[in-house]
Amino acid sequence: MAESKRFLGKVTVVTGGSRGIGKACVKLFAQHGSNVVFCANDEDEGKQTEKELQEETGNNEITFVYGNVTQDDDVKRVISTAIEKYKRIDCLINNAGTHPPHATIDDISSEQFNSLININLTGYFRFCKFTLPALRMVQGCIINIASLVAELGDYHGVEYSASKGGIVSMTKALAVDEAEHRVRVNSVSPGNIRTPLLDYMCSLEPDPDKALKDCDNTQILGNIGEGLDIAMACLYLAADAPFVTGTNLNVSGGAEVGFGNKSEPCV
Repeated sequence: MAESKRFLGKVTVVTGGSRGIGKACVKLFAQHGSNVVFCANDEDEGKQTEKELQEETGNNEITFVYGNVTQDDDVKRVISTAIEKYKRIDCLINNAGTHPPHATIDDISSEQFNSLININLTGYFRFCKFTLPALRMVQGCIINIASLVAELGDYHGVEYSASKGGIVSMTKALAVDEAEHRVRVNSVSPGNIRTPLLDYMCSLEPDPDKALKDCDNTQILGNIGEGLDIAMACLYLAADAPFVTGTNLNVSGGAEVGFGNKSEPCV
């Protein structure tokens, strides 16, 4: 696929890399010559993804490391694996996260809210904190996967919107702090992207097929995006955007512009 390898010889760490957007990032960065270390909290799926993507990309420098983003020791082990193997880290892509079933605030407990924040937001914080010493040495970059709902809000998704809004705000603040080290920090906000998580969320609706169609109709382009769409945006920020930092890039098929679809949003 990649005639010109835009991240050749660089080292990329991807969280939540065994499926969906994270898997697409692992694959694309490997196709463009990067050594990739990725983590996930499913051992079997992670090992299978490692083997699958090595075969598909012809790049054997794809390494899976088990890691739960809520555990400091796991996070440190992922990072130390990359440094021990490749002696550097050039790019961190924070992607691991989850989406709870839709619910109003009346039905969300404080414990549920805090649990999601710990995964979706504090997990990013942990990886940023423990990877930055390596990134500063090479003037690398961080790309945080947020969500369009950080800007628009999520139907019956107070805690999810809060977690994603926190990612965007943290990204901007960290970009300010890390500018002195020439470490760029940006976020990407996907709209509706066809992933296992989106399929699962739609399966919870009374009419899953209608829910998927509603997702198509949310974008002015009229279709759901693919993981590759987000991976390509990440590759641009990592490889081709040396003067871009503190930016949140919407990759959404135009869902945030014009008059919205009146049907209830699915994700």
